[in-house]
Order: sequence, then C-alpha cells, then structure tokens
Amino acid sequence: MAALARREHSRRELERKLGARGLDGAVIEAALNDLAGRGLQDDGRFAASYARSRAGRGFGPRRIVAELRERGIDGAALTGALDAVEVDFRTLAREVRARKFSRPPQSLPERAKQTRFLEYRGFEADHIRHALEHTTDDEDF
Repeated sequence: MAALARREHSRRELERKLGARGLDGAVIEAALNDLAGRGLQDDGRFAASYARSRAGRGFGPRRIVAELRERGIDGAALTGALDAVEVDFRTLAREVRARKFSRPPQSLPERAKQTRFLEYRGFEADHIRHALEHTTDDEDF
C-alpha cells in the first residue's frame, strides 16, 4: 500500500518489489489480486499515467512503448496508454530538437547528430524528418 500511495505501479513492478522483501509468491499473487479487485492497482491506469509523464518529459512513442513493456505492460493497456497521450509527437520532436540544439542542422554531420538524438529519445522516422525540416518558428507545418 505504501508503494501505491506514492505513485502508480504496474503489477510486475509490485511483484518484483514484494518478491525482493522475501514474501511467498502465493501471498504476493493474492495481495495483488485483492488490490486489483478493489481498483487500487490497475495496469491500464498506470500505463496511461506513465505515458503522459514521459511524453511531458520529451520522449517519443517508441521509447515510451519500450519502457512500458519493461514494466510488464502489453496488449490493450499499451495501446490505451499511447491513446491517452494527448500530444502531437511531430510537434514534440520539433520542440525537443530546438531545446537541445540552438539551430537546425546545417551540414550532414549535424543532421546525423540531431537524428541520433531524436532516435534515442524514441521518436519515429516521420517525427524526426518533420523536426529536422521545420523550425519551431514555422507557422505552416
């Protein structure tokens, strides 16, 4: 309960934390089923909250999906999480690029460097292309 009071957790995260404390697997399973039954732990709610948080920090959909999978989220909860993010990732990629780099790429090595940065942040190819071709001052994108 203390872990859930601070922030949302996925079922897998809670299993790992409780298992590290030496609790029996059957006890952990029963406790998690009880929490889920009472609506205190919900992977869908966790995934949506986590995705919104990471997008707010400037991460793209590929990175968010990978991180959610590491935390045991898949299927409908994963799809719902990306739907819950009310962000245009193309615009977000432009903003992230502009914060990190003072100007658009002027040469091929600069373009490669900015592309690698945006790939690391988890943006898809069309998001990156848009971010590199449009500055934050562009009105018609």
